[in-house]
Amino acid sequence: MNPVLPPQFLWGAATAAYQIEGAIDVDGRGPSIWDDFCRRPGVIDNGDTGDVVCDHYRRWPQDLEIMKQLGLDAYRFSIAWPRVIPTGRGPVNPLGLDHYDRFVDALLAAGIRPFVTLYHWDLPSALQERGGWPARDTAYAFAEYAATVAARLGDRVRDWTTVNEPLCSAWIGHLEGRFAPGMRDLTQAVRAAHHLLLAHGLGVQAIRANAALPAEIGLVVNLSGIEPASGSESDAAAAVRMDGHVNRWWLDPPAGRGYPADMVEVYRVEPPVLGNDLAVIASPTDFHGLNYYFRQLVQDDPAGPAPFARQVPVAGAATTAMGWEIHGRGLADLIHRLHDEYAAAAIYVTESGAAFDDKVGQDGSVDDSDRIAYLEEHVSAVAAAVSAGAPVKGYFAWSLLDNFEWAAGLDKRFGLVRVDYDTQVRTIKASGHHYRDLIAAHRNRR
Repeated sequence: MNPVLPPQFLWGAATAAYQIEGAIDVDGRGPSIWDDFCRRPGVIDNGDTGDVVCDHYRRWPQDLEIMKQLGLDAYRFSIAWPRVIPTGRGPVNPLGLDHYDRFVDALLAAGIRPFVTLYHWDLPSALQERGGWPARDTAYAFAEYAATVAARLGDRVRDWTTVNEPLCSAWIGHLEGRFAPGMRDLTQAVRAAHHLLLAHGLGVQAIRANAALPAEIGLVVNLSGIEPASGSESDAAAAVRMDGHVNRWWLDPPAGRGYPADMVEVYRVEPPVLGNDLAVIASPTDFHGLNYYFRQLVQDDPAGPAPFARQVPVAGAATTAMGWEIHGRGLADLIHRLHDEYAAAAIYVTESGAAFDDKVGQDGSVDDSDRIAYLEEHVSAVAAAVSAGAPVKGYFAWSLLDNFEWAAGLDKRFGLVRVDYDTQVRTIKASGHHYRDLIAAHRNRR
């Protein structure tokens, strides 16, 4: 593969705190909603938890050496809110901030550009007890947390994302109940959605007010191309509703368009907009963060939950271990949509990756050719989009390490690096070596 990408293009990998850090009760960290959710019987495959996972909190120097071996330009990671402010609001935990301070310094010393995500779903439990994301005060608490982190790290960190995949927190966590906090209430889900977006806008303002360096800031959304499963009018209408639910609800308000009127009608729930909320949500940002995993083929589902549409399998499609269709062209399509419909001046592919049933050889090696093919297809899609004029600035493979895959537990492995959870031995997979070679080849053309 010989992607045509600009010399300044960033090659990175991404992780999230709860999925790799472990050490949930170390150095003053408070509990999060995912710690609580994992204690509910039957909600996580195999009863797995994020208690230890990769033990990255203690073993990060080893993981940094791996990043250096891979030749990464950048690393996207999230900060654990309950590690920094254990009760969500109030006293700051200096040990938590010190940890991320040291980590940022080490990344920079290694020549790796830190991309900090402030919220990747680990809401402090104390805030959930006071209403969680359906409560407006949680957005204000996030702004205070964002200000605290930006004041400490913003003299060295330039690149920030506020909220990761608010769709998952709002819809999967509050409407479908499959993610923390495990609610199934459309009204509460719409309230959570609004306050997550409000938190984003307040967070943008807090970072700009407190970071010493000029900040580059974006919101990270997970988007899917939506197509009707048939030529029927009902499926076509279902596709429009699903697009509103998955894409437009999260793209329109930050773009200054307010909430899609058709979706407010579908939900029959008004977002709890007060005062200048919509202007705050539309606070200017510097890039769009795009996470892409699959497109959705949808059917009308009038008897189901909002948006009264359901995803159906694509006949004959190759899929990942998650059952997700492999469709690299969909990534290019979404990049063009962000550029054309939302005037994106800069785009980062902030997550792109796949789980497969990795087979470990007798020598401990992992020959994951399916993941290599996935990377090639998706990087090629990015290169094609860039060649057509799309302003994509970087690509972050998901994920650097095998990790805790939320409700799917520890069995679903996305990493470029295998982690033996019993021994904590790390092994760079064939895909990791391939990604290293891809980065090196690109760097040699600079």
